[in-house]
Amino acid sequence: MDYISNTLNNLVHQTAFFNLTWGNYVMIVVACIFLYLAIAKEFEPLLLIPIAFGMLLVNIYPDIMLSFETSPNGIGGLLYYFYKLDEWAILPSLIFMGVGAMTDFGPLIANPKSFLLGAAAQLGIYMAYFGAIALGFNGKAAASISIIGGADGPTSIFLAGKLGQTNLLGPIAVAAYSYMSLVPIIQPPIMKLFTTEEERKIKMGQLRPVSKLEKILFPIVITIVVCMILPTTAPLVGMLMLGNLFKECGVVRQLTDMASNALMYIVVIILGTSVGATTSAEAFLNAATLKIVLLGLIAFSFGTAGGVLLGKLMCVLSHKQINPLIGSAGVSAVPMAARVSQKVGAEADPTNFLLMHAMGPNVAGVIGTAVAAGTFMAVYGIL
Repeated sequence: MDYISNTLNNLVHQTAFFNLTWGNYVMIVVACIFLYLAIAKEFEPLLLIPIAFGMLLVNIYPDIMLSFETSPNGIGGLLYYFYKLDEWAILPSLIFMGVGAMTDFGPLIANPKSFLLGAAAQLGIYMAYFGAIALGFNGKAAASISIIGGADGPTSIFLAGKLGQTNLLGPIAVAAYSYMSLVPIIQPPIMKLFTTEEERKIKMGQLRPVSKLEKILFPIVITIVVCMILPTTAPLVGMLMLGNLFKECGVVRQLTDMASNALMYIVVIILGTSVGATTSAEAFLNAATLKIVLLGLIAFSFGTAGGVLLGKLMCVLSHKQINPLIGSAGVSAVPMAARVSQKVGAEADPTNFLLMHAMGPNVAGVIGTAVAAGTFMAVYGIL
């Protein structure tokens, strides 16, 4: 009987109920809310479902993120090895290659002024940088946090790893991906605040046709120019442009399909679950995390406003040939931000089609956020 009772007692005490803290239960509830938003509301489910599930797993079984150095048997947890691929900047770079293989740069080539809107939308990054320093973060931590303003999860992870801010990587990544998922909720009120009904109804002329040669030369030229100026951007900009070259050259269809489908989805699963697994209660429920989430929201809001305000200026200078709503797409959330520009424009006038025009600033924003990350690495001497 003693053997049976001891066995049952051991089994009961091995359950998670006896090992979790109140913080773990809070994070489990948060994970379930994220799953609800992803499944019921379809807020970027490809990202939010793996992130939320990783969050769920690590708060039920923390050892799933146990490093091999601290493991009693020298074997780390499953998601620890996934996370190392984030920390080594492998997964963010592969994500960029997939994005490049799926994205048409034609609207940006047809309207190079879109680069200005993409640059203006990086305003939030620099606002958040100085805000983070004011809140007591050191320079490298502030730079890592500020990239959230670009609504670019892979770049946020990449920069945090390069600047040695792995202790903040979890909150930064979750904040960045959360704001990417919430683009349809956060952006429209800001866009409507800074534009009039008349401006939102502006119809833009059809973009000029872009030749195949232009589309092939664009990723090559951008890689040479950007990476020569900021070599540290090569892993991100280089992979983005390589993926796009696969797509546009027309002679490696198999590589295009692999980069934009199977490989992309595998990387999203691994990256999403490992990012979610960094949100243990101990790491996430603290004042620093709350500051990061708040700074990320401020940065993203300022980035959206910066793009719209420059769009308003360009609207005036072009005698109402440019709809300022496309400026909000200058953040890096591709193609969600462009779709939001289309949606808000269509609410004002159902016959207004802004999607292709908004894709120009949207793609420019991806490049702009990578350049901002490269600038911070150059400032802090990271090679």
